[in-house]
Amino acid sequence: MLKRRWGDKPYFSLDHYFKSVYGEKIYKLALHAGCSCPVRDGTLDVRGCIFCSEGGSGEFAAALPLDAEGRPDIDAQLKDSLARIRDKFGGRYCMAYLQPFSNTWGDPERLNAIYRRLLEDERIIGLSIATRPDCLPPRILQILDELRHDYPEKALWIELGFQTMHPASIRYIRRGYDNSVFEKAVHELNGLQIPVIVHLILGLPGEDRTQMLSTIEYINTFPVFGVKLQLLHVLEGTDLAKDFAARRFEVLTREEYIHLLIDVLEHLCPEITVHRLTGDGPRRILLAPLWSTDKKGVLNGLHSEMDRLGSYQGRLWTPPV
Repeated sequence: MLKRRWGDKPYFSLDHYFKSVYGEKIYKLALHAGCSCPVRDGTLDVRGCIFCSEGGSGEFAAALPLDAEGRPDIDAQLKDSLARIRDKFGGRYCMAYLQPFSNTWGDPERLNAIYRRLLEDERIIGLSIATRPDCLPPRILQILDELRHDYPEKALWIELGFQTMHPASIRYIRRGYDNSVFEKAVHELNGLQIPVIVHLILGLPGEDRTQMLSTIEYINTFPVFGVKLQLLHVLEGTDLAKDFAARRFEVLTREEYIHLLIDVLEHLCPEITVHRLTGDGPRRILLAPLWSTDKKGVLNGLHSEMDRLGSYQGRLWTPPV
């Protein structure tokens, strides 16, 4: 019989996972390593993905502390972030999260030093690295394997920006790689025993419910540790914002998104951890949907509707034969 509750939620949340493993709430610290990505540095393109703002997948202050080389100072960021978590929540431990752009894209030895600096901190229980499947060259994979063996007590996760499996959408968002690259990356990381979290966007222009659920069914076929479900945000200064202004697509309403999330969760393998359900669009540049700024209200609405319907993660999931 499938599990219907994970703690107080009808899905396998990251919070439940952390409490089960560490016995307490763990906060993720979003840090900026000063990386770029192949669709911004001219390797594949210079415009970035169509939805990505100048700050990347998250908002960082323009006045980030810089090191002697003029790059974001990891030590200063770590110190400030840990102090904020301690003062606001009283948490003892955190997970470091290298968030903006592709954090395996750049000088491998510089990146290796950053990874090790974070993993060596006794207050950090692990490191989650956001990147792309096409940014995992052999030397980076070697470094990740070495880290896993050198810090066996620390978690090491790779987060892959995938978004969708559908070719038309892949071209539209300028993702820059096909699905076979993703498949290879997941299997390589799984071979190194490094957990993979997959980023998906719900509500991409031109995709209907059936297509979005087919992406979920596709992800179910891989050895994936977690997923991040991201509502499509329209951010100021992006090419997506131009299409939105030209009325080439509409964003989901709150009610549509909640019911889509329920469909997605019901089809998602119950062993996959849910790391995100809405996403946080930076308020100062968020154009739509504005209702998404009420994250607590969206989650409360989701939980209430799932309870009303008797819904839970994996309800409609079909185990592999």
